[in-house]
Amino acid sequence: MKSLFEVNEIDHEFYEKRLRDWMPDKIIDIHTHVWLKRFREKSKNKLTRTVSWPSMVAAENPVEHLIETYKLMFPGKTVTPLMFTTIVSENKLDAANDYVARVSHKTKYPALIFSHPRWSSAELADKIKAGKFLGAKSYLSLAPSCLPTNEIRIFDFFSHHQLEVLNKHSLVMMLHIPRNDRLRDPVNLAQLLEIEERYPDIKLIVAHVGRAYCPEDIGNSFKVLAKTRKMCFDFSANTNSETFRRLLETVGPKRVLFGSDLPILRMRMRRICENGFYVNLVPKGLYGDVSTDNHMREVKEQEAEKLTFFMYEELDAFRRAAHAVKLKRADIEDVFYNNARRLLTTK
Repeated sequence: MKSLFEVNEIDHEFYEKRLRDWMPDKIIDIHTHVWLKRFREKSKNKLTRTVSWPSMVAAENPVEHLIETYKLMFPGKTVTPLMFTTIVSENKLDAANDYVARVSHKTKYPALIFSHPRWSSAELADKIKAGKFLGAKSYLSLAPSCLPTNEIRIFDFFSHHQLEVLNKHSLVMMLHIPRNDRLRDPVNLAQLLEIEERYPDIKLIVAHVGRAYCPEDIGNSFKVLAKTRKMCFDFSANTNSETFRRLLETVGPKRVLFGSDLPILRMRMRRICENGFYVNLVPKGLYGDVSTDNHMREVKEQEAEKLTFFMYEELDAFRRAAHAVKLKRADIEDVFYNNARRLLTTK
């Protein structure tokens, strides 16, 4: 039987020398996507609010692929994912959420609903209860189409009446912040503080460390976020060691979570920043035509042969940050397991 993807000697060496002994044996991956190909359709809507490169990695990611990915990438480890669907056709959102609920029940893996801002309080509460979800994930692409992409605010896709539901039941909120300035955007920062103050029982997770993929994305964000006491941050799909170091210095290891953003972390790549703009360097021809996405750049054979998985690059960047701030073994175990277990434990 053919493997889902190849793990070569470069990958084995990277994992064995840098990651295996450093990572705990039990891990919770707080940020994963599972979906079937039939839930996604080519959009006829010309409004584009997402980058295209993630779709080049996998056309679908059923739960079986997620399980196999962990076996291939993390030999010797036991990984439990928190699952939710991805951006799907609006008319397939219920089906996609139903699939997540079914495989969550089957595997006993925890899951979040992918919520739509048009849902009423009662609809959201009923759907969460029916699917036994632990909270909600949403995305800026679901904000009203009349809004320019860079004018979208958090409350345009996570409406206040829905946050009241999450707060009432002490549920998880997985938040991918909007706007071109990412973590340093003053509107994003103000609304993050508002959520923590106004909805104190929401278990808020800011995904991707607020999309601070390059040092220029940081601004004064950590000075502002130093005022926070509860919100957590996952470092999924991020390889910026400086961002990780600043995060750890600001909030400490008890509010930092390992997340992958699988399946895109299967990508073979290395990320660089050029004047505050991130670029994924990938092997020539491996992901088809990448010319339409300026976040992608192909490299030739000699450089391509040295590339490992996005997953390993992310973890190694965090390892360097952890070393820089002198995290202890117990701190690493918190980041990779204990913090997430605490958030996902229901009363």
